[in-house]
Amino acid sequence: MYFKLTSKYINTQIRNYVRNLSLSSHLNRLITIKSNDEFLNKVMNSENPVIVNFHAEWCEPCHILTPKMMELVQHHDSIDLAVVDVEHHAELVHTFEVKAVPAVIAVKNGVVVDKFIGLVNSDMIENLINKLDKKNT
Repeated sequence: MYFKLTSKYINTQIRNYVRNLSLSSHLNRLITIKSNDEFLNKVMNSENPVIVNFHAEWCEPCHILTPKMMELVQHHDSIDLAVVDVEHHAELVHTFEVKAVPAVIAVKNGVVVDKFIGLVNSDMIENLINKLDKKNT
């Protein structure tokens, strides 16, 4: 029952995010990573900076952080947000040395430029976004 409620909550948050995107002039993307090749193409080879959120369905802090990140990044049309489920992408978890979730890395021009682990406040997320924002570099 707990997992169904949690999944329902996250799906509602994603639907709300997509609805807000369609109302917004900003067209940044939410990328749900499905394979290592997709990660390479859409994150490491992206022209836009990408914030990568490593999360898990069973992780309660992840269910707080993910919607907050979606809310904050939607105002920055030059930054994409990628979500990686650690349960399905062990190779990416190993490659990026993810030891705990939530874990977030910032990728710009194919290079990890920043990272944090755990549930952080909005100011820390905004600082990460501002580091990546093309308008600020």
